[in-house]
Amino acid sequence: MEDNHVPTENSSRRDFLKTSTLAATSFMIVPRHVLGKGFVAPSDKLNIAGIGVGGKGKSDLAAFSKSPNVNIVALCDVDDRQAVESRNRFPKATYYKDFREMLAKERKTIDACSISTPDNTHAVATLAAMQLGKHVYTQKPLTHDIYESRILGQAAKKYKVITQMGNQGGSGNGVRRMKEIYDAGTIGDVHKVLAWTNRPVWPQAVPTDQSYDIPKELDFDLWLGPAKKVPYNQAYLPWNWRGWWPYGTGALGDMACHILDPVFRILPLDYPNSVECSVAGTWTFTLREQDNNPDWTPFSSSIHLNYPRKDNKGDIKLSWYDGGILPELPEELQPGEAFGNSDGGVLFIGSKGKLMADCYGANPRLLPLKANESINIPETIARVPNEDHYLQWVDACIAGYGKGVTSSPFEYAAPFAESILIGNLALRSWMLRDNPTAKKSTDRYNGRKKLLWDAANMKVTNYDLANQYVKREYREGWSLAV
Repeated sequence: MEDNHVPTENSSRRDFLKTSTLAATSFMIVPRHVLGKGFVAPSDKLNIAGIGVGGKGKSDLAAFSKSPNVNIVALCDVDDRQAVESRNRFPKATYYKDFREMLAKERKTIDACSISTPDNTHAVATLAAMQLGKHVYTQKPLTHDIYESRILGQAAKKYKVITQMGNQGGSGNGVRRMKEIYDAGTIGDVHKVLAWTNRPVWPQAVPTDQSYDIPKELDFDLWLGPAKKVPYNQAYLPWNWRGWWPYGTGALGDMACHILDPVFRILPLDYPNSVECSVAGTWTFTLREQDNNPDWTPFSSSIHLNYPRKDNKGDIKLSWYDGGILPELPEELQPGEAFGNSDGGVLFIGSKGKLMADCYGANPRLLPLKANESINIPETIARVPNEDHYLQWVDACIAGYGKGVTSSPFEYAAPFAESILIGNLALRSWMLRDNPTAKKSTDRYNGRKKLLWDAANMKVTNYDLANQYVKREYREGWSLAV
């Protein structure tokens, strides 16, 4: 692995780790017969640091630690309350509150980082680790902003580390089987896709007019990260941040990386050229000014994106529904037959048939369901052992850059995340009251229209105010540059 930032001592240790794993007979500092059958010497292990170690971060670290080749050496969380279980599980790991301090002090020890913070700090933490030559596993969505995704995609090419976005279904058998069915020509050319989710499942439109003391266990300034400084409010965390634009990315950001993964893995598309939406009101019906908060994500929405097919066979129209809104049920689906699963689903509508899957691309099946009884399509795509997204990344890190393979490397994940976040441009533009003094209510919201997207330049070309959401302004002390 090329790394001009990491000290020689650590490079040497990681080179040894890589070659010892790949060699037919592994050199061990201590003979295996002395250590015992199945024991892995500490020098052979991948040293992982966790940034954000409560909630999903906790389960991510637990998944990595299932490998005998992993050692959790450092933990970082801005909230001591959220870190309790991980600290108890990995008592030898050094604990920090600021990931920047952790990376500075542990750079000789760490080989890789798991990033599972709120969306707001994904990019800054991930890039900081990559710049030190550390492999990274970053939870979905990869970033908070479109610009951040573009930057991480560039960083993946520059720093040559193993990367993986945490959309676990990307390593599932379902999406691979779905591709085999599609590639066999079973449903013909796809020109329309429907996708839906039950999210949000967190409180929405929570008032912030009450004041609270900052809990002593929490460094709220670090929790805010690049976002503007605001007074602490318990409405934001630890769970509700997904429903706030400064910190989360709403239902689309939460679930589209799972549900739309088959779309981007299988169909010939990359960036949309237009997007439009409709949104349920995000204010309560008292009509108080404090109940019309532009930082709230919607209760529910529908988003419609148009993608030019890369094979020049027209366009693919993708429609997304959340918050309890569903597409019309396909006529081939009989009463009592499930439309996706409880988390959502995706439906490919082709020129010769329809193909549906659950969330994560699981359980792909043709419609009508009886059509599945007569298909005989062989497996042609290699499966990930045990569908394990986590251990796939671990093994890839040990193999090294250029040898290890992951399902969602940033070369794939960054454009995918960009494309998803374009949907949020439409939502935020729809909600933006850009002319509040206009007499007609329709004149107060000029972003409620189809937005035209120039992907190469990351720019909406027909409503300039939307472009403020492409790249947010970081507060002083935070930056993002490859």
